[in-house]
Amino acid sequence: MTDHRPDINYWLLPLSWIYGWGVTLRNKLFDWRWLRSESFGIPVICIGNLAAGGTGKTPHTEYLIRLLQQAGLQVATLSRGYKRKTKGYVLATSQSTAREVGDEPCQMKQKFPYVRVAVDADRRQGIEKLMQLDTPRTDVILLDDAFQHRYVNAGMNILLTDYNRLFCEDRLLPAGLLREPVSGKYRAQIVIVTKCPRDIKPIDFNITAKRLQLYPYQQLYFTQVRYGSPMPLFPKQVTRQIHPDSLTEESAHILLVTGIASPRPMLEEVQRYTRKVTLLAFGDHHDFSANDLRLIAQKFEQMKAKNRFILTTEKDAARLKDNPAFPSELKPYVYVLPIEIDFLLNQKEIFNQNILKYVRTHSRNSCLP
Repeated sequence: MTDHRPDINYWLLPLSWIYGWGVTLRNKLFDWRWLRSESFGIPVICIGNLAAGGTGKTPHTEYLIRLLQQAGLQVATLSRGYKRKTKGYVLATSQSTAREVGDEPCQMKQKFPYVRVAVDADRRQGIEKLMQLDTPRTDVILLDDAFQHRYVNAGMNILLTDYNRLFCEDRLLPAGLLREPVSGKYRAQIVIVTKCPRDIKPIDFNITAKRLQLYPYQQLYFTQVRYGSPMPLFPKQVTRQIHPDSLTEESAHILLVTGIASPRPMLEEVQRYTRKVTLLAFGDHHDFSANDLRLIAQKFEQMKAKNRFILTTEKDAARLKDNPAFPSELKPYVYVLPIEIDFLLNQKEIFNQNILKYVRTHSRNSCLP
């Protein structure tokens, strides 16, 4: 069992207590119904966390999209559209950029062109607008990162927590990363421990379950990240055909460019290909400037290996692809490492059936399969 104790800024705990009082009061106002949560006549599934980022919401949301699409359902996703440059409700199109809808919604629209992807800081307004769309009508809405948005009463709440930083071991902001007290877990019907290590042992599942101290009505699942084959970000710019296996050659040197909350797991994955990895890490949802791109080009030029590549995440790719300042001479060398999730303990079918049962039970369309 790995040590789950996260880094805590204990000298900031007094500020965390003040922050906690405010968040607790706000939650109580919703619990006492002094602040109103609105329910909708359509299945709404919220995927969120107690911590500030880094738990894997996007790949889990994409898993749900695939599951619901395969069941013949018209899926829509709704998020705030973090760091976008637009305001209000925006329905993404195939031409939408990360600046217009945010990097994660842009990524989802590119991967799932037939899914309705919308952004709106006012989730109630966003849901209402998605429900008004027809030909075909929306069957189910996935709320990305809306666990603290209590003005919407989601029919199902899925709470994620990183195996390496369980919410039960963390502290409130700013001392830790929690957005609200651990007691907020009671609102979730499903809790998923994400990013479990490859070498996790049977006893670790039991230890983790005891640490989380879930309620009897809550279902607990465990998932791992599975990395796919690297894909070129600019396929039309590739002047010579490079097989993804080239990235695994001993002679390869990889410049890993990330703008995510937790780059360490991806770094460890890339180091399984080759030990020659240079990490260039930026902050989460980083908006790459011209200076940043010049730094990337400089680092790449310093790499003298014959097989040299730039590797980045899907989320960062959404911001880099449409950046007009991206150096054209680098485009043939940029690859994206896709990720998906796998359920452990043979839990996949149980999870799938629970999701589909909820959606079909609460559907506004009696003809759903």
